[in-house]
Amino acid sequence: MSWWKIWNGNGTGADPDYYEEGVDLVRQGLYHEALISFRLSLKHQPRHAATLEQMAVVYTHIGLTNDAVRAYGAALRERPRSPAAHYGLAFLLLRKGAEGDAKRHLEEFLAVARSDREEPRHLEHARRTLRRLGSPVAEPALH
Repeated sequence: MSWWKIWNGNGTGADPDYYEEGVDLVRQGLYHEALISFRLSLKHQPRHAATLEQMAVVYTHIGLTNDAVRAYGAALRERPRSPAAHYGLAFLLLRKGAEGDAKRHLEEFLAVARSDREEPRHLEHARRTLRRLGSPVAEPALH
């Protein structure tokens, strides 16, 4: 039974899915609560890339940029071709002034992103940012 459902008095007794619970809490804007669920999820699956990516998103929302960078880095160690991690990390690095590293992650994002799955606004944002940074822009792969 998940900690959040127990806390709110509506648990079912089923095995917990802390990752899904965390995602649901993020959708509700309950970021600190989501972090608890994601940390519990990592106890069961310590190297789960999707959980690490979600934690990075949450850390970004609550202003913990360094923690977000570390979480994206950990996600990329587990899933090096993760479009979401490359995209998120690139923009955090830009905020920190690390343009070279940001460019590399934007280029990798565009190299691994599937145009049939990625949000068109993310693809265009990455291309526009790379042009602004003076880098040639590659088109996303059609895997």
